[in-house]
Amino acid sequence: MRTTLLTILAIGAVISPLATAEERDSKVADRLDAAADVLSDMMKASDKGIPQDLMNRAQCVVIVPNMKKAGFIFGAKYGRGFAMCRRHSGVGWTAPAAMRIEGGSFGLQIGGSESDVVVLINGDGGMKHLLADKFTLGGDATVAAGPVGRDASAQTDAALHAEMLSYSRSRGIFAGLALEGATLRPDKDADRDLYGRDITNKEILTGDVKTPAVAQKLEHAINRESDRKS
Repeated sequence: MRTTLLTILAIGAVISPLATAEERDSKVADRLDAAADVLSDMMKASDKGIPQDLMNRAQCVVIVPNMKKAGFIFGAKYGRGFAMCRRHSGVGWTAPAAMRIEGGSFGLQIGGSESDVVVLINGDGGMKHLLADKFTLGGDATVAAGPVGRDASAQTDAALHAEMLSYSRSRGIFAGLALEGATLRPDKDADRDLYGRDITNKEILTGDVKTPAVAQKLEHAINRESDRKS
């Protein structure tokens, strides 16, 4: 197993620098569009989707499309996505900050399939963890499998006490997802590809960074889905 892991990492180290800037930009753009679709789909899942009132109260949202379970087998990355927070002005959301999620033991794993993940960040405490260089869900930050359905948030204490609520979609099935032990950290390479310079997630999520044109679909999706009545 150790030999296999080292071989995979070595191959990745050789191949990744060969990707052109255009190819990297295309991958980031594809993830941004996929993140917009994931959020819209998981909010529109009727009685099995993310409760609207929880989305309305969320301080930040992390969206990871196409998270691969195969990463667990080799101890590699689970997936890459984006975080967005409400602006200090209270109007609209910040530009997207790239994130990586890795490690941990997920509560929902189906073969080698891909899963989409959404994490709602509640309050200033949860946002403080998000702005850190790296944090562990269930360790540094409290996390719970998010309740689903229109009235679910009123029926569980998890929605009231957890700093973060997590959701997943796998093979069309929506559910709350336990993310205990997983880590989240900035994806500096994707941020550089997206903004054309070195920039920190703290700058993006607390400042007034302009949303790149390639991220407008995601910006429109989060503004639309967080501005609905329960």
